[in-house]
Amino acid sequence: MSSRPQPTRPQPDPGRSCHAAAVAVAGDPDEVAARFAAALARRGLDAARLWVDRVPASVAAVRRAAELARPLPADGPPVRAVLLRHDDGADLVLVARRGPLTGRALGELAVEAAGTAPPPGAAPATEGVAPEPAGQSEPPGTAAGDAAGTGAADDGEHEGDTAWRGGNPRADRTASYAFAVPVGTDRPALTGAVGAVLARFGGVRRVRVGTLLDEGPAVVTVAVDDTLRALTARPADPAPWPVPGRSPDAAPPQAVVGVLAGDSPADTYLPSLAPPWPLTLTLRATAVTCDFRTGVWSGEVVAAVARYVGHVLGQLLADGDRTLGDCDLFDEAERDRVAALGGAAVDLPEPTGGIHERVAGWARATPDAPAVSYGDDRLTYAQLDARAGRIAAALRARGCGPGTRVGVCLERSVDLVAALLGVLKAGAAYVPIDPTYPAERIRYTVEDSRVTLLVGADGVKVDELLADDTDDAAGAGAAAVGPDDPAYVIYTSGSTGRPKGVQVPHRNVSALIAATRDDFGLGPADTWTMFHSSAFDFSVWEIWGCLLTGGHLVVVPHLVVRDPAEFHALLRAERVTVLNQTPSAFAQLVDADRRAAHRLGLRLVVFGGEPLDAGMLTGWFDRYPERACRMVNMFGITETTVHVTAQTVDRGLALAGTRSVGRPLPGWYVHVLDPAGRLLPPGAAGEIHVGGAGVADGYLHRDELTAQRFLPDPWRGGRMYRSGDRGRLLPDGRLEHLGRLDNQVKIRGYRIELDEIRQVLLDDPDVLAVAVAVDTGADAADARLHAYVVLADGADPPAELRRRVARILPEYMVPATVTPLSALPLTANGKLDAARLPAPAARPLPAAREPADTGAGAGRAERIRVVWERVLGAEVGPEDNFFDLGGNSLLALRLLRELRAQGLGEFTPRHLYVHPTVRALVGATGTER
Repeated sequence: MSSRPQPTRPQPDPGRSCHAAAVAVAGDPDEVAARFAAALARRGLDAARLWVDRVPASVAAVRRAAELARPLPADGPPVRAVLLRHDDGADLVLVARRGPLTGRALGELAVEAAGTAPPPGAAPATEGVAPEPAGQSEPPGTAAGDAAGTGAADDGEHEGDTAWRGGNPRADRTASYAFAVPVGTDRPALTGAVGAVLARFGGVRRVRVGTLLDEGPAVVTVAVDDTLRALTARPADPAPWPVPGRSPDAAPPQAVVGVLAGDSPADTYLPSLAPPWPLTLTLRATAVTCDFRTGVWSGEVVAAVARYVGHVLGQLLADGDRTLGDCDLFDEAERDRVAALGGAAVDLPEPTGGIHERVAGWARATPDAPAVSYGDDRLTYAQLDARAGRIAAALRARGCGPGTRVGVCLERSVDLVAALLGVLKAGAAYVPIDPTYPAERIRYTVEDSRVTLLVGADGVKVDELLADDTDDAAGAGAAAVGPDDPAYVIYTSGSTGRPKGVQVPHRNVSALIAATRDDFGLGPADTWTMFHSSAFDFSVWEIWGCLLTGGHLVVVPHLVVRDPAEFHALLRAERVTVLNQTPSAFAQLVDADRRAAHRLGLRLVVFGGEPLDAGMLTGWFDRYPERACRMVNMFGITETTVHVTAQTVDRGLALAGTRSVGRPLPGWYVHVLDPAGRLLPPGAAGEIHVGGAGVADGYLHRDELTAQRFLPDPWRGGRMYRSGDRGRLLPDGRLEHLGRLDNQVKIRGYRIELDEIRQVLLDDPDVLAVAVAVDTGADAADARLHAYVVLADGADPPAELRRRVARILPEYMVPATVTPLSALPLTANGKLDAARLPAPAARPLPAAREPADTGAGAGRAERIRVVWERVLGAEVGPEDNFFDLGGNSLLALRLLRELRAQGLGEFTPRHLYVHPTVRALVGATGTER
């Protein structure tokens, strides 16, 4: 559960059900009292006392404003009348509950009591105090506000319960902002303009705008295809006030914004003494006052809304038949400002040559400095460059060079890094393939990328390349490579059922290092880890971020990656200073660090791959203060070269549960656009588009898909990548990431298209229909994929279908369960009704199961089996494989902790990966505890 502050629920406020009017009075107080009593009687209202008070002229205006703002007590009379006498005259202030007296009736009562009448043809009375010049009348909220996600109804067409977060909800108060509006603005026009702006902010087609009618509050439904002419003719929908069973002073429901206007003969009229809605706009002839709750709206967002409303009003008043959705929110200057908000134009150093040339530069400058290590196998920069040169020469001899691609499918080792560098020195682009992937996926990647050669797996071995006796065995004749030549192709999950290759040039990697090197202080004194798979784009940052800045790269063994205690020991032994982690992995390291006797020497931790719950860092800051270890949350995409933005997280942001991923890196920028491709204002949620130095070349052999996702940028020129991620820009230029818009999810840092899993299941001829759902669970360890299938008669059981899928998809994409259904639940529109999918089926027991152990270890084995069942949520037999039952690396750690806590064995992740069944794990220690 997020620790992000949530807006507080409004408390009952008697001012919401009261309105007030004031008029200047000439005459004796007794005469005013008599006229007031007569006016009440004519209206059938109970008599009320006229309170008379003498005040100094110097404070008369202040006292008048105070009386106008003072609500009636809940058990008080329907009207309170106060006559304020001073040397310059007198003011009559009436406060009444709405209902007994309408706005006009209250004004008429005041005028009759005062003994005056409005001059013929007078304009409607102003509402509230005289408007201040456009701008803030008091300080805004303390933090940038934003439009939160809308809980949509009517298939996403309606606004639902839009919420707007501003400052600290615990310090919620009311602030005001005033702005001018065009002559001729009335309530329908202002309502339409507000509706147009809110619809754009919320990304919806209809919104509800509150208003006050004589009989009480009402709601006006505003649609983006409305015109001002149609909106003027549409009546508001009155709502009963008070709502039965609720306090009469409770906030009116159903709207987050209200528009008030009055028609009163009084000198001053307040339609409500407390803003009925979190943002209440009150029309005052040619000015509008915005009263807003600072715990819900921020002053910056309210000021922006005011600008947009004013601009839309001009368009609506000029053309009554123009639809709200066609109105521009921005004038040209505002459009340029918003387009520039997502990142300043920065000229990065123009790269020359390729990545490998920069590494060779370090080999010349610091030949004996450590470059890469794997356990006791270590290479200096000179040795790494030389080994890569020999690999490059052998590759060129085999026809690999500029314009070709080389697959690299190697286990973690120094030779993996040397091979990647050797491919670049040969002038080719590398295609990293994780050797733990199923053979079918490896085959697909090799075939789809059309590699000239495969290094590792069933291809040529590194030792063979190093043993080649070529004319250029030293690799001195490295191919000429320009910054725009491809450096690598990384495959990501694809919605068509097949992964897609993202091609990235050398220039992008050079730009990434140039944009971060100085800010992060990267240099030869740093030791990095290569924690992630070479087929995961985070490794691009780990490998080249280290080697292009002269650092020492420690390649982490596969089993150590899965054992936080061993990984913690490695970090300490290697004196690692720069660590890159997904939040899921780091959470396990934090737990290991808490139990460790020695502290680490980390100075920089970079998060990526999945959203960060910043609250998890509070305990880390207790042990590693911000001044000693900098924590940076980065948002990025494979198609935009690993990273896009960076947010340094301190204790304050961690306690606040920030969702900010920071500002774009120098040379990168972001736009947030609506579905029509229009710029959205700061605070509005939409689709993140990324432009600048990191935009990849596109998808390999996917010209149509490339054209769909890599778009021309109409504001800055060049290209931008349509990410499919949902987010919003805050007024200060920081980006908040709000998840995915499409059918893509992230599990333990891996980007997964649910449609790819669905397509693989549908490839089985016995599968007629498929749905894939994600259960995020209480934490990352509980995140699981569940498949639901409709099977043909005579189809294999679901367990066999799951095994078939596991031969094609990587472990992290294999559904934990496969549940057969007679039919998928559908909505009335024929779409999948995910809410009606049943709970996933528990894994069935095998038809024949071996009898339980009867030896000395039987009691302990049974206890271990019970723990497995509790952690996995499935029945477990002695020969069932932990990972076949839906186990993952995070659940493995949970299992081992519980076994340790119950005294059932000091197992490590290595034990479980080598002995993944209950029977094998029991035998791994040999003695009963």
